Amino acid sequence: MDNPAVDDELWTEFHRVVNMTSRELEDWLRTRDAGPETEPLPGEAGPPTGNEVLAILRKRKSDVDAHDAGVMRKVVDRVLSERRDDLEPTAGEAHWRHRLMSIGHDPLKPA
Repeated sequence: MDNPAVDDELWTEFHRVVNMTSRELEDWLRTRDAGPETEPLPGEAGPPTGNEVLAILRKRKSDVDAHDAGVMRKVVDRVLSERRDDLEPTAGEAHWRHRLMSIGHDPLKPA
């Protein structure tokens, strides 16, 4: 069944640039927000876009809605604007890597 909210091209490109699994992303978001005094509640860790990516990763294509498709386009555009199209592993500043990881892309992970 085709989903009018997301076409095959967007679905494929999103899953190409989001190279972290839902488990890896969830663990990263929790680690990123954990502090010496507190740890966020599950589902509340990380930036809103990171949580939206995590929710999309847990969905089937047929369950993606128009809002999700917008998030997917935003994430694809953001990753590709900060990376080369081939997405080969690239080292960079730690804050740059961490920012990309917060939306599901680890620039050090092999393509």
